[in-house]
Parts: sequence; C-alpha cells; structure tokens
Amino acid sequence: MTAHQPTTTAIIPVAGLGTRLRPFTITRAKTLLHVAGKPILAHILDELVAVGIRRVALVVGLHGDQVREWVGAHYDLDVAFVEQVEPLGNGHAVYVAREHLSGDRALLTFGDTIIRAHLPALLAQPESAAGVKPVDDPRRFGVAEVGHDGFITRLIEKPDVPTSNLAVVGLYLIQDPPRLREALERMVAEDRRQRGEFWLADALQLMLDAGERMRPFAISHWYDCGTTAALLQANRGLLTLDEPPTPLLPDAVLIPPVAVHRDARITRAVVGPYVSVGAGARISGSVVRDAIVHPGATVTDALVVGAVIGEGDAVSGLFLEGGPA
Repeated sequence: MTAHQPTTTAIIPVAGLGTRLRPFTITRAKTLLHVAGKPILAHILDELVAVGIRRVALVVGLHGDQVREWVGAHYDLDVAFVEQVEPLGNGHAVYVAREHLSGDRALLTFGDTIIRAHLPALLAQPESAAGVKPVDDPRRFGVAEVGHDGFITRLIEKPDVPTSNLAVVGLYLIQDPPRLREALERMVAEDRRQRGEFWLADALQLMLDAGERMRPFAISHWYDCGTTAALLQANRGLLTLDEPPTPLLPDAVLIPPVAVHRDARITRAVVGPYVSVGAGARISGSVVRDAIVHPGATVTDALVVGAVIGEGDAVSGLFLEGGPA
C-alpha cells in the first residue's frame, strides 16, 4: 500500500511596493526585476518546481497583472492569485491568502528574497521549521530564540535589543496550516500591529504559544533583493554560486561569471565579471562590470560599473558608477 504523500502549498507574498527600488518599481513589479539572468520570482519558483511543489498562492498588489501574465507565460502550475489591497505588512499578506492554508502543509517564502536551501531536507522535517542564518546585526531582521531542547521558543521582528543572532530569513514550513490560519485571524481580529503593520512573526508566535513545535533550519545562502545595492550583491552571489556557462561571442570579451540571454547582442564590448544581461538587451562599444542590464536595455559607448539599468532604458556616452540608470 502506497504511503500518503503530503500536499504542499507554497504561499508567496509579492505585493510589496518596492519603494527602495524606485524608479524601477514605478512601472515594474519588484519580484520581476532581474538578478543573475532571470527575475527574482523565477529563482523562487524554479526551486519549488525542482522539489515537486506545484500548488502556489501568489499574493499580489500593485502591478499584479504583470505578475499574472508573466507566471502564466512561463509556468504550468496550479496558481491562485490573491490581491492584497492595502500594504499592511507581511503577516497581513499571508492573512489575505489564508483560504489556501488548507492542505497537508504549507511553505511560506517571500517574493523579494532568494533563498538557496536543501528543500528536500526541509520538507522531510517532521515538525514545522523556520529558515535561520546567523547575522552580525540582527536588529534589521526577525530573530529566533531557541530553547535547550532545540525548538524555537520566540520569534521577534526587528528587535531593538536582540537576544539572538539567528535571523529568520523568510522561509517557513508549516505542518499544521489550519493552526496558522487561526493565529492569523486572531492577530487581525485583535489588531496586533507593530509600527502600523501586521507581522508574520506575531502570528507564528501565537502558534508557538498554542503548542506548535518549530525547529530552526539552517540556511547557507540567502539574498535580500530589497534595494539596488542588495540586488547587485545578490547578482554577484548567485552568479558565483551558479556559474552559468559563458557564451563565446565573435566581437566581444566576456569575463565570467556572467549571465547573458541568448537573445542579447553584445559587440565591441567587454562585459563582466558579475554582469547579467537580459533578453533583447544591446551592448556596444562599452565596458560593463558588476551590473544588471534588464531586457530591452541599450548601452552604447559607455563605462558602466556597479549599476542597474532598467528594462528598455538607454545609456549612451557616459560613465555610470553606482545606482540606477
């Protein structure tokens, strides 16, 4: 007799406004910005598909139509799109998708963070689990306190005085989704906000207080993509980690690691290291390093270092170092 294989539903909030990534997010969903050769969301969904997760709930907001169109064009998944009308925090984003907390278990991850983890090992956990990584300054993140028995006792969002250096990176395996749903509903009903927002850490703490057992799960590679600097750092880290193949071009020099889309055109240029070039981009007569060149962008007779060039943008005849273009 075949053992029951648990059904996993992934819930991914992608509704953030991305204010720290303007001007790119004025016209583009943050999760569709490129890093290391493909959109942030593609990195997330590809990891889920690789372990057989096909049920996904995407929480969308501004530019939600872009996300719907892009996912539909690139993935054959059982996807539900849930709208978060007001940006009231990551806990509220999961709350509006609570109808999808009905399967055997749920996997929560956020659409502006790329996490490389051994997902088969995570999914094999008998208890709930939270991805964690030691950091130098835990005040910027949520942190997990772990008891002597190895289970998490407290989850605290952005503490002023951290009592742990274990940052929770935004990846959670929930073995009892209905219990999380109850906690989310209680959090909203009791208006448990911090700094005007509902934080997922508070709902998870209600679960822990109700007896949920949750273990820390070590994460080795974690890339926040919330700012231009973070996006470039993620680009460097992922290109180094993945080592994409470097194409041979007759009229250009590519210095790996680079990710160059097959439909990009590069002539009389030196590109790399740490450069991502999207589909339809054109680079000529230029030197480009430590940069992200989005699809359809054009770089002509320029030196570009440490910069992000937006989709369809044009850079010509200038020295560009740092910041957006």
